[in-house]
Amino acid sequence: MPHLTVDYSANMEDRVDMPGLCDVLRRAAIETGVLPMAGVRVRAIRADHVSIADGDPAHGYIDIALRLRGGRDLETRKAATAHVFAAAETFLAPAMAQHSIALSFEMRDIDPVLSPKSGTIRDHLKGDAHE
Repeated sequence: MPHLTVDYSANMEDRVDMPGLCDVLRRAAIETGVLPMAGVRVRAIRADHVSIADGDPAHGYIDIALRLRGGRDLETRKAATAHVFAAAETFLAPAMAQHSIALSFEMRDIDPVLSPKSGTIRDHLKGDAHE
C-alpha cells in the first residue's frame, strides 16, 4: 500500500510536468521490488498559498511523502527511499538548474493494525501483476 503524495507550490506547474513526475515516481516505486505495484498510488496536490525562505515568490518547493505499510527493515526502506528520490532528482534536474526549488522526501510507516483496506484493483490487473 505505498502511497506517494507530491505536495508542491503552485509556481511549480509552470516549471515541472507534474503528471510526468507522478508517473516517474510510480515507476520508480515499482522498480524497487519491495513496493507492490498493485498498491502504488501517486497523487500531486498543489499549494496555492505559500511563503518560502526570504519570501521571494520565485522560490518553490516539491515535497514527496511515501507512506507504506509497516514491516520492512530499515535497510530495505533506505534503499527504496534512495531509489525513488534519485528518480525524482533526475526528472527534476532541468527545472532545478533554472529555478529556486527545494526538493524533499520522507518515507513513513503505516501501522497495519490501524489501517484497514478494501479494494478491487488486484482483481482488474492484467497478467502477473497481482502483487
